[in-house]
Amino acid sequence: MGLNEKISALKEHVLSDSTLLEEISHGMAQSGREDSFVVFISICDGKSRALVFHDSGASVSDAWNKAYSRVAAKIKEFAVQKKKYNTVWVKVDVVDSVQEINVLDINKRMREVYFANFYRNGLAFDSDFKTAFLEAEVNGNKMLQYYSEGEVRRNDIGYQSNRVSLENVNAYLQRYYKRAPIRQIPERLFEFTARSFFCDENNTIYDLYSSGQDTGRRVIHETTGEVIRETITKASRYLESIMLPDGRFVYGYFPMFGNNIDTYNIVRHASTLWSLVNLYRMTGDDRVLPKLDAAVDYMITQIEYSDKDTAYLVEHNVNEVKLGAQGVAIIMLTEYMSVLETDKYAELVRCLANGVIKMQNPDGTFIHVLEYPSYEMKETFRIIYYDGEAVFGLTRAYSLLKDEKYLQAAKAGVENFIEKNYVIHRDHWVAYSMNEITQYLPDPRYFEFAMRNVWENLEEIYNRGTSYHTYLELLMISWQTLERLLESGQEIPYMSQFSIERFAQTIYRRARHMLNGFFYPEYAMYMKQPQQILDSFMVRHHNYRTRIDDVQHFIGGYYFYTIYYDRIRAHLSEEFLAEIDSI
Repeated sequence: MGLNEKISALKEHVLSDSTLLEEISHGMAQSGREDSFVVFISICDGKSRALVFHDSGASVSDAWNKAYSRVAAKIKEFAVQKKKYNTVWVKVDVVDSVQEINVLDINKRMREVYFANFYRNGLAFDSDFKTAFLEAEVNGNKMLQYYSEGEVRRNDIGYQSNRVSLENVNAYLQRYYKRAPIRQIPERLFEFTARSFFCDENNTIYDLYSSGQDTGRRVIHETTGEVIRETITKASRYLESIMLPDGRFVYGYFPMFGNNIDTYNIVRHASTLWSLVNLYRMTGDDRVLPKLDAAVDYMITQIEYSDKDTAYLVEHNVNEVKLGAQGVAIIMLTEYMSVLETDKYAELVRCLANGVIKMQNPDGTFIHVLEYPSYEMKETFRIIYYDGEAVFGLTRAYSLLKDEKYLQAAKAGVENFIEKNYVIHRDHWVAYSMNEITQYLPDPRYFEFAMRNVWENLEEIYNRGTSYHTYLELLMISWQTLERLLESGQEIPYMSQFSIERFAQTIYRRARHMLNGFFYPEYAMYMKQPQQILDSFMVRHHNYRTRIDDVQHFIGGYYFYTIYYDRIRAHLSEEFLAEIDSI
């Protein structure tokens, strides 16, 4: 099906829906534009940023035809220039509400949405929509100068400043449409919403959400385990596809303008191996193994020995040993050996675990960073997550080697967590640690701490506006701990205030919301080079950053969601699902 057929199918899908057309007409009438409808048509070849065409008319059909004539003229122009443009995706947006605002009011909007790229309306620079941009164009081309999170928290808002970037607006108009630059941002703008529809490369048509943080994403009526399984399989394949010949990954992108993240972090390399292990677990596809082995081999080339029994994973570009890298390396090697049923790296795990012990203080705390090659202390503390990674790694070393010293070292670390109330950090690695150690030390205090780590953070997690992908990991591994606690029959007084129903609701809400961080084609098409990031996960409020650890953390929580979905679903009422999925 070519462009014309895709457009025709979309047109039939929209114009045959009388209820939809009535809703659009009602919205435009309320906006005082009952005789002026606007349709945007976006086309994309999958390789470059979508081209967007729009026009107005006395009806949706009239506006559609005019917008499509602009598309056809562009395709004809390509043909004359002997440029091949193969349209693989088409998206249509039909404006359904318009509100005139002062350009200075954008400051208030950004104060309200709090996070960068969370303003989700389109903007027109004139009442006739001669110059107008979809929300995806506005954010995808950095047309708004957002405040930092710190500025928002301090209410350091310049309410008399113009936050619309004339430079970026003109750069977009000139680069993609050869339009003359506009001289200034007008004082009055028109923000709008739209009903949106997408046709993919297989000619499947999707209705898209048209409001809130789901705006522009395909409608999914229930976030089932199967939906997530398909999503993370694609994301894992994405990680597999960006592996370099030496076993490293392409570290990441800022996709608005196609910029590579020119650095590398061995901790994040190590953690990303987990996604490839889980891809093999899910698919049993032996074609994954050569790349998994290459990534493991690269990590091993970065390991150095201080003596024959002690190994450290070194960040050679800065000559550092990071505690977190030690823990994650152990975790990944034990995961690898578990899924492939081998003890290939058992001796290496022993040496790495010995390195962790040498970084532990008598009170259970840890030294976070050593100098290399002296192995002298460099920093006592760097990142709170290192502690949880270390304890999880030590417990995994015990599970493999059954050497009591590793379990006792992990226990000392857990006692430090409890004493210093690590619940306040909302740390997924602490959750992993507690789930692991309670398999060997089912101490009621440890189970209580594990449950406090989730319950006392539940409302913050439930209401979090950003994807914050590690939250789902915290939830899911804590669910596993909860199930084992219930199976054990232990009675812990703290659990009298714990609601499994609310826990399940929070998991479902997070899983659903985090799909807004998946680079579906309807999102990717508005980035500079869609193929760079298609089927990956991104962090919208960090300029859509796509980095290997971001992708891994999304996959990590989602993987366990696919395992436990049916048991979680049993605690969700139909009323809750109807409410949450109608957002």
